[in-house]
This record gives sequence, C-alpha cells and structure tokens, in this order.
Amino acid sequence: MSKATAKPSAPLDEVMLAMDVVDTLRHQQNLVARELDGVTREQQLIDRLRTVYHQQGIEVPDHILKEGVSALAESRFAYEPPAPGLGTTLARIYVGRKQWGRPLMAGLIALAVLGVGYFGVWQPYQRGQAEQARLELSEGLPAEMDALYQTIYEETKVQQAVTEAEALVERGKAFAAEGDRAGAEDAVARLTALRDQLRLEYVLRVVNREGVQSGFWTFPEINTDATNYYVVVEALDPDGNALTLPILNEENGETEEVAIWGVRVSESVYDSVAADKRDDGIIQSNIMGRKSDGFLDVEYAVPVLGGAVTRW
Repeated sequence: MSKATAKPSAPLDEVMLAMDVVDTLRHQQNLVARELDGVTREQQLIDRLRTVYHQQGIEVPDHILKEGVSALAESRFAYEPPAPGLGTTLARIYVGRKQWGRPLMAGLIALAVLGVGYFGVWQPYQRGQAEQARLELSEGLPAEMDALYQTIYEETKVQQAVTEAEALVERGKAFAAEGDRAGAEDAVARLTALRDQLRLEYVLRVVNREGVQSGFWTFPEINTDATNYYVVVEALDPDGNALTLPILNEENGETEEVAIWGVRVSESVYDSVAADKRDDGIIQSNIMGRKSDGFLDVEYAVPVLGGAVTRW
C-alpha cells in the first residue's frame, strides 16, 4: 500500500479513549444488551454513552464513541486465547520453563550420571569380570591342576597317589572344557587335599587320659549277634600337637573332622590294650601306627580291621 492510500494512524489518546469506551460497555452489560439486542439504532447507544461520560465529567468526541461501539462489536480490544495446537503448546511450555526447567535439568544430570556410571563403569567392570572368569576356567584352573599333579608326582612314594591325581586332572579339565566351574573347582580341591594328605606326618596313639575311654565295644545294628571292638586313638604331629582329621564313620557313612576316633580291631588286640592299661593304669604299647610323609595311609603297628567310628 502506498503512502497516499495508507490510512493514517489514530493518535494514542484517541486509541486509549476508544479502549475506555469498550471497557465501559463491557462493565455495563445491561446497557449493551438493551441497545444492541433491541431495535434502537447505533446513534442512540452513542447518545447513552455520551451521557455516561458527561456524568463523569468527561467529554468524549462522537467519533471516539462510534469507534468504541464498533470495536466492541468487532471484539477488537478483547483477548481471545490462541487456538490449541503444537505451537501454542510449545509456547506455553517455554513460558513455564522456570517451573519445569530446574527439575528437568536435575533429572537430565541424574540420567547422565547414571548413564556414565552404567555404560562407563558398570558394564566394563562386568565385561572384565566375565572375561576374567572365562580365562580362569579355560586357563587358570587347568594350569592349577597341572601344578598340583606335578607336586603330587614328585612328592609321593606310592603309585596310588599318582593314579588318583591323573584321574582327578582328567575329570577336572573335562569340566573346565564344558564350562562347569563347580566341577573344575571340585577337582582342584580334591587334588589339594590329596597333596596335603601326602605331606601329613603323625603317629597314631592310643588315648590314655582321665575322663576318656581307651576302648569300647558295640553291637552293630545290622548284626546284633556280633560284637565290634574299637581302640580310641588320636593323631600327633612331630611336635606333639593333636591333629583334626577327616574320618569316615562306618556306622553312618559320613565323614567328620575329629581329633579322636575309634579304630576297629580284633577282640584279641582289644583285650591286649585293656590288659596293658589294667596293669598300672598306663598303656605302655600305645602306638597304633605311623603316617609318614609321601604316603597316603597309616602303617599300623598292630592288626586292624579297617573300620572306624567317630561317635560312641
């Protein structure tokens, strides 16, 4: 539009007066309802408005009154909320950013910290643990089995230990190859126990002290017509210290760690020990056997029947 045809802008004071007229009309809804909804002409409404302003001591030109009536009809100075839509929603979110901005920022920071912790620390740690476990199962445990076998082979004085060790290594490596960690670790534990058993040194002595039986006899549950005789013994290392050893109880099939136990003997051996103790209260021949380094079993000095009990 050219400057010649452009409509000149109304002075600010006239605009303000027109807005005041509209405001007056809104606050006097009964006046508007009577005049606009009836058959009265627009000029009559203007006359009424002029009277209202005159009563207030304000002189308003007719063209301002007419402009105000037209503005009210056109809702020119009325606020109409924007229509719902994406733009409106985004604008409202932006305007309210002070309310949600800080919590959102705190949440984002927390998520970032968690993300760094999970992806940067926890996952690498888990992968490292898994890789370490894999290497231990595929390399570490088999190498430990080989080392134990070599020690047993070098220290044993009986072929039985080598044979048992070979079987344990073969079974343990098979478990490791299958990914069975429990089976592989059990093989290592058994090889360790076999090595430790070879290294043990002790004498098996008949217990001879107050308050402890040196022997006893029982009737086995499976044959009450028979009698089993036992001599109570303990294992002493080269320094005289009592050892706690795993002993298989022949009555219940359970192995227990005990410091004293009963070795089953013949009636004649039992009677011999009993007579030795009755003589002067001291058992002179109190050594039942000896376990030497490099051997698996006790070498008995008296005949035994191969059974033992841990409770009586």
